[in-house]
This record gives sequence, C-alpha cells and structure tokens, in this order.
Amino acid sequence: MEKMDLIKRNVQEIVTEEELTKLLESKENPSAYTGYEPSGKIHMGHVLTVNKLMDLQKAGFEITVLLADVHAYMNQKGTMEEVRKTADYNKECFLALGLDPEKTNFVYGSDFQLSPDYMLNVLKLTQATSLNRAKRSMDEVGRKMEDPKVSQMVYPIMQAIDIALLGVDVAVGGIDQRKIHMLAREGLPGLGFKAPLCIHTPILIGLDGTKMSSSSENYISVDDDAASIKKKLKKAFCPAGVVEDNPVMALFKYHIMPRYDEIVFERPEKFGGDLVCKSYEDLEAVFSDETLHPMDLKNGAAKYINEILDPVREVLL
Repeated sequence: MEKMDLIKRNVQEIVTEEELTKLLESKENPSAYTGYEPSGKIHMGHVLTVNKLMDLQKAGFEITVLLADVHAYMNQKGTMEEVRKTADYNKECFLALGLDPEKTNFVYGSDFQLSPDYMLNVLKLTQATSLNRAKRSMDEVGRKMEDPKVSQMVYPIMQAIDIALLGVDVAVGGIDQRKIHMLAREGLPGLGFKAPLCIHTPILIGLDGTKMSSSSENYISVDDDAASIKKKLKKAFCPAGVVEDNPVMALFKYHIMPRYDEIVFERPEKFGGDLVCKSYEDLEAVFSDETLHPMDLKNGAAKYINEILDPVREVLL
C-alpha cells in the first residue's frame, strides 16, 4: 500500500490532513505515540490502535508506546505496584500482536513523569486550563466521573505534557481521546512546545451491538481461549445482510482484513462451497446480498481472530 493509504486506513479522523502532508514532506521518519493506561485485560478495542501503530511503522514512523502506569494509578485502577505489573503484561501482549520489537520504544510513565521538569510543565498547563475543560476532557475516559477526584482533573494535563516531553509528532488514540488531544493542541504552544497532529481510530461496539463494557463481557480479550472466542462469536449480534453497526463485520474490517491478503469461508458444498474474499469490499458485497450466512461469517471470524491471538496466548502461558 502507498504510505498515505497505510496511515489513513481504518482511521476516523486526522487532525489535520494538511499538517500530515507537510510532515511527510519534511521528515523521512516522523514519530508517533499511543499511551495505554494499564488497567485490565487487553481487548480488541485496544488492538485497533495497535494495528494503527503497525500501519505507521510500515509507513516509516518511529513508534513510542507509553505504558501509563501513573495515569492508571490516578484514575483509580489500582496501586502503583498493581498497575506496573499490568503494564508489563500489556507490553508482552502488544509485541505478540505484531509491533516490531526492534522499532518500538516502550516507556513507562513513572520513568519520567515524576521528574521536576515534567511536574513544572504540568503545573504551568494547569494555570492555562479551566476546571470545566479538564473535566470535559475526561468524561469519556475517566472512571466514576459523576464524582471525580482531583487526580482525574490533572490526568489530561499530564497526557498533554507526555506528548510534549516525548517529543513526538503525532498522537494516536481512539476517538474517545479527542478532547484530551485537542487540549494538548491548544495548550502546548503557550508553553513553547509544538502542537501535535492527531490520528483517531473508531471505537468498536461490543459483540452484543451495544457499547463495549467489561461489566457486560461483550468483548474479546487477547487471552480468551479459542473455545471462548468461538462461543462469544456464536452469540454475537449479527443480523443477516446488515453491515452497519455489525460487530462481527467490524472485526473483519479493523482486525482481520488488514492482516490477510484473502480470507476463506469454509462451507459444505451443499451450501455453496468455500467462499474467498480478497478485500473488505468483497466481504461487504457477499454479506449484504446474503450470499454469506451470518453463521458462516461468525465461524470465519472465530478462525481468523484465533490465528491473530495465538501468538499472544503463547506468550502468556
């Protein structure tokens, strides 16, 4: 694929495309980062941004992954010891999913976020940010935001300073990170730092067609075993012929098709025999006209998702 096609694949928004074009013209190897709050199991929603980091690596970007242990602690996700252990687990998962170990810089938040220079810049940005702006930035990512803690108001300020002090050109995240990224774009120049470009990926819907949530168990975790994944997909919301807001189709669009040149749906001859799709557009066509049955789609999704996650499960054994 062309460099720009790789960068834009499965992206919901780029802020801004004009800045991205200028960056690519001026730098052979730009830098990008994503921060992950180590707060529990890695699921396919997280993997979506990992896929984007892999696309960016192929496009020549230098990649930094921030294992944001201090952020997780401030967002009430456990003690520092607990979140650091989760961060180590996350790192192993990300590498097993396909990030290049030779070209990915992993940084723990606690390695630099407690330094005097970092904290002084955080305090400077708190002076330029209203309480309402900080709270709005956290509404989609914070825990128990009906009664937020002061630490959660500092959280988005820290995320902006992360971008500044890591020295990256591009911040990558789900679209739920948009308000925090916009705070960084608007606030950092006043402190003498450049405003980052932002690449936002969509938010995956849960397997039941509603918002993905750990409490409803409507997601696939990277350490789910093969039988569990098959069982979850068998029960997944997947109306015949419907592409939009179909969580099984989303797995193909965002996770499976970018990794395979073609996919094969194995079917008995009496149901039409094996069906091959060489692109997501091919898949949309055969599912929309109901050539492909929802159960065959689910079985295919289980097969390929398990192949993708096999290396992760091997590492975690």
